Amino acid sequence: MKRRLASTDLIPINVPELGKKTAIHEAGHAAAIYLGNKQKQLPPVFFQLHIQAQGNNTPTTECLCTSYDTCTHNMTKIEGGRLIHTLPASVDTAISGFSDSEKQAYLLAYEADIINLLAGPLAEAYYLALRDDEPISPNLITPNSLHYYGGASDLESVNQYLACLYTDPLQQTAKLSELFLAAFEFVNTTSHWQAIVALADTILGSRKDVLNCAEIMSVLDIYSYRGRNSAWC
Repeated sequence: MKRRLASTDLIPINVPELGKKTAIHEAGHAAAIYLGNKQKQLPPVFFQLHIQAQGNNTPTTECLCTSYDTCTHNMTKIEGGRLIHTLPASVDTAISGFSDSEKQAYLLAYEADIINLLAGPLAEAYYLALRDDEPISPNLITPNSLHYYGGASDLESVNQYLACLYTDPLQQTAKLSELFLAAFEFVNTTSHWQAIVALADTILGSRKDVLNCAEIMSVLDIYSYRGRNSAWC
């Protein structure tokens, strides 16, 4: 997903740290798409990770850019991964002719997409809290604060999903809180977090332009299994 933390002035950006945060962020999306959807017994979906390799002109410390989004050394972006390919004008209208089981399946997929969007910036926030030895919980971070973790674009997409689901802002807020908690619990699960970190390490160490779906799933499968038997957090 696109990062967006804009500024009108040139700001110093720590390139290696931006690379780590972005890798964790995109790995969070990928882990939720694959592991989260699989847990919910949702159908498989195509996704892959595009990686911009660091070249000889890449700064080893800092660069000056107008925003994190426009930094040319922002190296990783996920493609695909959505279960709902086209948002309806109204979910109620879209599923009005569905059977009860079809409605349930559609809404499960719809909510999964929202959780998967939130998982990226939440993974980045989780990484920074661990790095700085700070506590993190759903009581200490809010959906709106995900703007500070490269999540502005993700939140825009989430709000589009919610607007198609409910017209009442209070219902939208309640659903966002519910799915935000689900996304946090996903990232906070030891096996999932270990898989996210392993995939981020794979991204940072890769010499490829693209990690395909099979390669991503292989890493996530191996390390999520190991994480179930690990005390690492």
